[in-house]
Amino acid sequence: MLIPRQKTPNLTLPTLDGSRFDLSAETSERGTVICFYRGLHCPICANYLKELEKRVADFAERGVTCIAVSSDGQDRTQAMADKIEAKALRFGYDLPLDVAKEWGLYISTSRGKTSIGIEEPALFSEPGLFMVTPEQTLYYGSVQTMPFVRPHFSELVGALDFAIANNYPARGEYTGAV
Repeated sequence: MLIPRQKTPNLTLPTLDGSRFDLSAETSERGTVICFYRGLHCPICANYLKELEKRVADFAERGVTCIAVSSDGQDRTQAMADKIEAKALRFGYDLPLDVAKEWGLYISTSRGKTSIGIEEPALFSEPGLFMVTPEQTLYYGSVQTMPFVRPHFSELVGALDFAIANNYPARGEYTGAV
């Protein structure tokens, strides 16, 4: 389990722009939002990523970069980026599932074709949304067992405004006896 204020696992992946995303080398002022999504087969992910695409500039104004990540390969990732008409959102691909597990993501098995007629991979990770500080510590995290009911990016932007204005620390850091 990831612990707020503690270092996260590193994350290094190829991106659709031909570069590599390396979380440890991110240089944003306030951190990075990492949106782990299920893959091209998930219509809910497409809608969710459309919302993130609309908010990339809002996060950037606050000194935060964004990336969408899945275990899909380059072709399926490019198809998702095309599907949501991404212009600002970075996409990382080929997420190893053992790395997904290090981030606390749940892993699902294929159930065949989805409602939109796209085959699910044999194994894939369920959604997760994280904000990681420039020091690569966990500030915010949400993981899910299902594709439904995800955090809203508009609320995360609002929470970020509050956190910046009030120097609000990451919460949930206590690991002692209860």
